[in-house]
Parts: sequence; C-alpha cells; structure tokens
Amino acid sequence: MRNRYLDLLRFLAIVRVVVYHVTGYAVLTLVFPAMSVMFALAGSLMAASLDRSGPRAVGRRLRRLLPSLWVVAAVFVPAMLLTGLPLTSKVLLWFFPIADPPANGWGALALSIIWYLRDYLWFVLASPVALWLFRRWPLATLLAPYVLLAAIEFGLLPAAPAVLREFGLYFGAWLLGFAHHDGMLRRLANRVLLPVVALVGGAGAAWIATHPGPRGYDLNDIHLGNALWSTAFILVMLGRAPATADWVERSPRFSRAVTVVNRRALTIYLWHMSFVVALTPLVDLVGMSRTDPVGLAIRVVLVFALVGLVTLLVGWVEDVAARRPPELVPGGRPGGGAARTVPTSPPPAGAAGLPVGADRAVAGASPRVPGPRDHAEMTGYLSGR
Repeated sequence: MRNRYLDLLRFLAIVRVVVYHVTGYAVLTLVFPAMSVMFALAGSLMAASLDRSGPRAVGRRLRRLLPSLWVVAAVFVPAMLLTGLPLTSKVLLWFFPIADPPANGWGALALSIIWYLRDYLWFVLASPVALWLFRRWPLATLLAPYVLLAAIEFGLLPAAPAVLREFGLYFGAWLLGFAHHDGMLRRLANRVLLPVVALVGGAGAAWIATHPGPRGYDLNDIHLGNALWSTAFILVMLGRAPATADWVERSPRFSRAVTVVNRRALTIYLWHMSFVVALTPLVDLVGMSRTDPVGLAIRVVLVFALVGLVTLLVGWVEDVAARRPPELVPGGRPGGGAARTVPTSPPPAGAAGLPVGADRAVAGASPRVPGPRDHAEMTGYLSGR
C-alpha cells in the first residue's frame, strides 16, 4: 500500500514552499527544510525504481518529469520571446534543462524555481552509478557531497562549476533517500541515531546563529548551516518514520487534499511562483504593506486559489506522463486515491546499517536561475527555497 506518511511529508513540503514564497518568513526554513525533504523522498523513490527496472528507470523518471515543464514552457517561452528574450539555441534547454534555461527579467523571477528540475534531472541521471557506489561504500559515498560542500564553502574550490556546487548542496539528501529505501535509517538504534542528530543538528544551529545571511536566519542564505540542520531533520523524519500514517484517512477531506497535492506536486511547484510574483505588486496598489499579516493572508489564499485553478486545467498532464488515466481532481474514483498501491522493492539482501558518519548534510541554497537573486526590492525573498 502507498505509504501515507511519506505522502504527508511531501504534502507538508509543497505547502511550506508556497507559503514561504508568499510570506518570506525565514522561520519556515528552520521549522521545515522542505527542499531537502523533497530530494530525500525523491531519492528513496528513485532507488525503488532502479531496483524494479534497472537503468530503464532513468527514462521512466524523465518521462514523468519533463511534460509538466513543457506545459510551462509552452506558455512562458513565447511570452518571454515577445518581451525581449533572444531566440538562440539555448531556448532548447526548456525541453531538457540539463543547464539553466534562458529567461528574461520578469521570466527569470517567475520561473526561478526551475533550478529544482535541473538538479532533479542531474540526480536522476547520476542515480544508477550512485546507488551502485552507495551499496558498496555507503559511508564514503554519503560523505562525498558534504566534503565537496565544505570545500566550496571554505574557499578551497572558489571556481567550482554549478554542477559541483549543486551536487554538494543537495545530493546528500538524495543519498539519504537511498538509505531510507534500503532500511538503513530505520535499523539505526536510538543510541546511535540520537547522538548523531544532536551533533549534526547542534553544529548546524551554531553555524546558523553565527553566520546570518542577508535575510537573517533564512537557511537559503546559510548553506553549511542548512546542510547540517537539514540532515538532522531528515534523520529524524525518515529514521523514525512510522510504517504509515493511517490517521490521515480519518478525515476524508484532508486525505483527499494529501492525495491531490502528491499527484500534482510538480504542477503546483512549477506554477506557484508566477502567481506570487504577479500578486506582489498588487499589494501596493491596494495600500497594504507587504509585511501586513492581513495582506499576507489574502495573498496566500489567492495564490493557492490560482494554483488550484491552473492545476485543474493542466495538472492532468502528470497523469498522462505517469501513464495513469487522467483525472481533473485525483483520487475521485474508487481505488484512485490513497489506497492505490505503489510497487516498492525490498532492501537489497545483506544491506548494512547506515554508517555513523558525522557530516551528513542536505543543503539548501538560493536559486541559480539567471537573475532572480539580485532582483530589485520587491523580489528580495521570492528567490528563496
């Protein structure tokens, strides 16, 4: 049966990302490091897919990932071309974003979240080799991204290319997903897990407190602190994950909401930022401060309403990409919601417990799509994760 606990984590992560982009509240990044959690869950699912299908899982994952991006590109790329984006061969990156696809000023901001698909694409392509390495040398493989991150953060690799930087920031979360799938985190005894969590989380908290970024204690600006803090969070959330969360089913409406967000996670993620950007100037027009609680609450509601509308219109593309019967609102048919089974493969025979290493980091970072980070005052917090 589908693990509703993992569905719940993904639901919370998506909601947190949207609310953060509307409000810019840095505390949300501390309470729930959403992008790290999303990469960890994706890594766990990728390991399961590789166990079922071998290298063919890479093509299947890309088939599910790219169509939703193409829908976004079909709307935004012509609009950007009409407003000054040069028509060059780099526009083809919108079909397969192995690097940052081009965007103009307003488009770069509204589409600043494309970095997630770029990193996801890199990690999917690397997964067959990474999983092989992880199951043979788990500790060394797990530590490698964080050693890389530390080297970049401490200036040992000042000219590190984007691909290395992003692997240092997020591939550790992906590898923790491998560990979750193989049952390694679950097998860690409390006498091992809890001290590691305390050590890594405490080090992360200390680094955050002593290295605030331009937005204060927003983890997106404090890479090493984000890495350590997020690692501790994932170790707890996945290391002591319940087998499922049946209580979610006690409320049919909430259960349906969890199902809808999980089935439409990519659509919600790809479209929400454009609505955040579009609504931000309207706050000034009606005389509300961007930090006014009432104004923020209204914007949160409006963004979710607009995201719901566009999800209703184009979210079914995710069903088609996954070769499921398309639904306007997922989970409506009997057996079409939470109860739908998702095949999972058992942990490999003889898989060892997760080695007790120190720096298991899951990094957070600001977007790397050209332009959004240094946009004018209105966009100050919109580029966060």
